[in-house]
Amino acid sequence: DATAHRAATARSRLESESLRIGGLAGSSDAVLVAALARAMPQRLIVIIADQLADAERWLSDLNALVDDIAVALYPPREGFGEVEPHAEVAGERVETLAMLGQSRVRLLLTTARAVLERTPLPKALASARLELRKGDERRPETLANHLDSIGFERVTMVEDVAQFSVRGGIFDIYSFGMAEPVRLEFWGDEIVELRHFDLNTQRSTRDAELALILPVDGRIRDDDGTLERVALPELWPPDTLVVIPGGSSVLPELTRTWDEAAHHIEISRRRGEDTVPRELLFAPPPEMASRLARFGTLRFALPPQRAASASVADLQPVGPAPDISFPIRPPETISRDLRVLRRLQRDGLNTVILCDNAGQAERLEELLGEDGPVAASLTIGVLGGGFVVPNTVRVLTDHEIFRRDRRMRRTRRYGTGAALDTIGALKPGDYVVHLEHGIGIYRGIERIFVRESTIEAAVIEYEGGDRLNVPLYRIDQIERYRSAGDVSTDAPAPRLHKLGGNRWKQQREKTRMAILEMTQELLQLYARRKVTTRPPHNADDAWQRQLESSFLFEDTPDQRKATDDVKRDLTSEKPMDRLLVGDVGYGKTEIAIRAAFKAVQSGRQVAVLVPTTILAEQHARTFGDRLADFPMKIEVMSRFQTAKEQAVVVEQLRNKQIDIVIGTHRLLSPDVVFANLGLLVVDEEHRFGVKHKERLKQLRLETDVLTLTATPIPRTLHQSLAGLRDMTIMATPPRDRSPVLTFVEPWDDGLIEEGISRELDRGGQVFFVHNRIETIEAIADHLRRVVPRARVAVGHGQMKERSLEAVMRQFVGGSVDILVSTLIVESGLDVPNANTMFVNRADHLGLAQLYQLRGRVGRSHRRAYCYLMVPDRVDEDAERRLAVLEHHTELGSGYRVALKDLELRGAGNLLGPEQSGFVHAVGFDLYLRLLEETVRQLSESDGQRPWIPADVSLDFPAYLPDDYITSQEAKLDVYRRLTALR
Repeated sequence: DATAHRAATARSRLESESLRIGGLAGSSDAVLVAALARAMPQRLIVIIADQLADAERWLSDLNALVDDIAVALYPPREGFGEVEPHAEVAGERVETLAMLGQSRVRLLLTTARAVLERTPLPKALASARLELRKGDERRPETLANHLDSIGFERVTMVEDVAQFSVRGGIFDIYSFGMAEPVRLEFWGDEIVELRHFDLNTQRSTRDAELALILPVDGRIRDDDGTLERVALPELWPPDTLVVIPGGSSVLPELTRTWDEAAHHIEISRRRGEDTVPRELLFAPPPEMASRLARFGTLRFALPPQRAASASVADLQPVGPAPDISFPIRPPETISRDLRVLRRLQRDGLNTVILCDNAGQAERLEELLGEDGPVAASLTIGVLGGGFVVPNTVRVLTDHEIFRRDRRMRRTRRYGTGAALDTIGALKPGDYVVHLEHGIGIYRGIERIFVRESTIEAAVIEYEGGDRLNVPLYRIDQIERYRSAGDVSTDAPAPRLHKLGGNRWKQQREKTRMAILEMTQELLQLYARRKVTTRPPHNADDAWQRQLESSFLFEDTPDQRKATDDVKRDLTSEKPMDRLLVGDVGYGKTEIAIRAAFKAVQSGRQVAVLVPTTILAEQHARTFGDRLADFPMKIEVMSRFQTAKEQAVVVEQLRNKQIDIVIGTHRLLSPDVVFANLGLLVVDEEHRFGVKHKERLKQLRLETDVLTLTATPIPRTLHQSLAGLRDMTIMATPPRDRSPVLTFVEPWDDGLIEEGISRELDRGGQVFFVHNRIETIEAIADHLRRVVPRARVAVGHGQMKERSLEAVMRQFVGGSVDILVSTLIVESGLDVPNANTMFVNRADHLGLAQLYQLRGRVGRSHRRAYCYLMVPDRVDEDAERRLAVLEHHTELGSGYRVALKDLELRGAGNLLGPEQSGFVHAVGFDLYLRLLEETVRQLSESDGQRPWIPADVSLDFPAYLPDDYITSQEAKLDVYRRLTALR
């Protein structure tokens, strides 16, 4: 009653004045704001946080509390100049402004910096917003010009948001405000069809009611060159209620943003970049402060802080005393003590426990119900923190009960398509291999007349200038020539063949024989392993289903397939030896956890072998968090443990007191003996030495093996080896992954300060990689001077074990802003909040190392940045490596990045180094084709159903006109797909 009375008082006073409220623990402040939104249905409520991370926490809480009230976030731009924002940021800004303009937003989350920014979007929305429906009349050329003027990029094939393409009378458009891209089909000036389509397959999926088109922030052009900019509060109605969360200090944050903007604009001006005056991009803080003062304000006071020392007063208030104080308190510390939890749910106070998902709820119900019926209400939902309203209700969250770090993960709003990884990349001047005539130079597509009809042909130039015209319906005879050195146009040129010569036929036949020999050997190995048997692992039970349903993110299709493949292996009588290939951050560890769980459920032990101590610690945290609800003992063996601690682990392994052990090569030592090893998980096998691999071979004969690798293997190689090895490729990026913007730059304090400040302003963290221990402390000191507000820590392999472990834990926990480290962070470290990376002297690192390093960022919905810092002059090889990394930033690019260091090293792991000479002789793509044909022939001789390619032939002249497919690369790809039909 007292709480209800205070809430009613707060509401009545907020009708006419500002108010300061205290005594709200956990997420109860969000509960109060949600209640006010229901009680004041006509008023807009705006919550202004200091940092974007705080605004996102409020957004998560309010979305969980209200499903009938529109909640929206208006994030700040990234950077201080008028830079083009990341699609996720630009889209959220424009969608929120569109909803505001239509008075559809009731709860608006934003930051102090976003409030200060001026934007031309509101004016652009009024004139540029389009709604297109079936039956509408609109000239296609006018629509294309309009899309161009409001910031859309015209492309040959739509693969990302803010793009459009035109093919004859077909328009593909992907705009902000669309859940999926839309395909418009015109008949003259009328829209006769409106359909959604899939970005990956480019195929239409279902009819669409509406195509809503919104302009792109940062790319809008005005006819007269002037853009009228307004600040966000200018769009709010006069009766708006402004909410300031506890601990937020809006006015100091406005001043800091204003001063920092001047600083960064000056840095850009000194670099010679075009800049926009600060007054056009931001409103002056005094002007904004007086505007905000016109709105009613609700401020939350921070709860009193307990003093650090007993000699000081026990409680210290923060700021002025609140006008109204609620007696709401945080929940009791439970920390997995289920006896306390069972007692709490029976003390007469209504208890609500919020669970992340159905699996967690099922598990908790089972744990709480051991002594009788469950008295608490278990609900699916997520709040930042629990709270207790005396005599009324107790709200608990499962992540607080089990003392888990709750990661703020937001799903990406917009999908991205996968670029076609085929001959579509072929450009005039590229080297190609013709099956019958060998290596030549592709010179483009020409129309030729044959028997009084017109066809299109690919022109290939051979030694001596001879030219061969290959009709495009026979494009399947051509493969692109790629070799180990082929990472740029500077790669050594292969020797051309002569039309009609014998040299090519001899090379091709030698390669065929070598492939046949290797394939037969692999098939024999595979057959020997198939003869071995062992008792199958248990089928799925309720606990296995609970573990899988408690995964916080939606499985990608490839994760589901990998899970099924591994389970099928484990429940058969044949020992598993499966290779799981996936780009960095694509969810391989989750598959390993599920496999390990199944093995332990079957009464067997699991060993997880990793190449580095840091990765062992990371896996221990991940396995520990995921398996915390189940009675399993997990231990680590690495140099972070003392000799005495390691001896205890060895003894417990021998006595079967440990279920899962995670360790470095120490696990392969002769003194480590398992009572009943059932599964060996090997992460990045290529990082282990020859002796370790011999020991692994011995273990392979006795146990199931799951090998994880991020060394990218092209899909074509996977298809070629189908039947030779059990392999699963995970090529689908998780929904919230974002491409990493990569820059190659010389050392520049201004650039470093700008990049770090941008990350800190959005509440993130920074990796700074410097691979020289002698000078690493000097670099850290320099960064402290460049960015004084940042908390900087150093980590490297020569530090004492406990110190390094403490630094890593601080960084993962968020109490360190910048981690200055050597390459020890290359593998496995998962910090979704760190989305900016600097790599000093990147020219000294290999391509695979740089690619792995870059995989540490871009693991959340936010745009990620990677700065590769190099001197002005670097050698040609380094320049080539850096150029490859700079240009391949799209998701899954590991499957295309640099054959020199990645694709061929992946092939080497599987095919053996003795094959590399033949790969050079005929080119990578043709080698894979010959391999696939050999495997197919051997499979057919083994009694399997033969594979028959289709023969596409037409009895009249036919080709794809240029006005239908304007891009030669895309056209080649379509022809190739037609010839590859089965």
